Formats: sequence, C-alpha cells, structure tokens
Amino acid sequence: MFSKIIKDFFLKKIISSKLTSADLDVSINKIHTVGVIIDESYFSNIDSLKKEIEQYGVEQKNIKILLFKKKVSKKEVVKELFFTRNDMKINGEISKNEVNVFLDQPFDLLINYYEVERPSLLLVSKASKAHFKVGFSTIDKRVNHFMINTSVSQYKEFISELFKYLKILNKL
Repeated sequence: MFSKIIKDFFLKKIISSKLTSADLDVSINKIHTVGVIIDESYFSNIDSLKKEIEQYGVEQKNIKILLFKKKVSKKEVVKELFFTRNDMKINGEISKNEVNVFLDQPFDLLINYYEVERPSLLLVSKASKAHFKVGFSTIDKRVNHFMINTSVSQYKEFISELFKYLKILNKL
C-alpha cells in the first residue's frame, strides 16, 4: 500500500513536469490510423466503441486499443493490449515492451478515452507519438489537442461529435 502511494507521488511529479513543458504540435495529416487508450475501470464496451469508429470510415486493422487495468487476475484472459500500474517504474518508464511499441506508433489520431485523471494514463497519453490527441474535457487541457464535453458511457455521442469536428477541421 505504502509503495503504491510513493509510486503515485513520483508519477504525479513526472507528469506535472512533462505537462509544464508541454508543446502540442498539430499535424495537418488526414486521419487513417487511430489509437485508443481506455481506462477499463470506467468503460468496458470496447467492441462497440471500435464499431462506432469504423462507421466513420476507419478500417478495423487501423484501430489499435490499449487498456489500463487496475488489476489482472492470473486466470483472466485479455484479448486487447493492456497495462497496469505495475508495468510502470517509479521514474515513469514503462517496462512492458508491447506498450512501448504502441506509444512509438505515429497514429494520426489518439483517443484518450478516460475521464478520471490517473498518473499512469496521463503519462502514457503524453508519451504517445500520435499527431492529434483527443479526450474528455475533464482531463488536463495540456494532454489533448481537442476535448469533448460528454461522459465515458456516451460513446456514440463522443465519437459522433469527434468525427463531426474532424470533418470541420478537414482531417477526414
């Protein structure tokens, strides 16, 4: 318990310093590849979210999902790529190689699909090499280029609003 508190403290300090020096460069690229970071504690309807994104012309093979899970039991089978707080070192580095590969992909669009700020999620979102980052308005404004004011449970509304604005921004 005590080690979790210390780890969270250091992760918060690291993310705070990274957000202070935040420089959000906006790309003019069209959207072809999409990465999605999801906090599974608050949203588990992943397949429906994928299908909703596909309806707007993004191919299924171009959608990559990364889940944040609080705990993973040994018997649990997770079909998507995931990470936990245990996969993060106290200095903010991620020890799980698959997650690092996800973060190094230059997605045209990264959807930060979580509305509760957790140091692990903020650090992963900030570390992503995505060109355009979108998330909820409840998250620190320095993480995303564009924010939508809705709740996690209303995924259809979120995706609809997102693609409406992407069309206005000439990203489709």
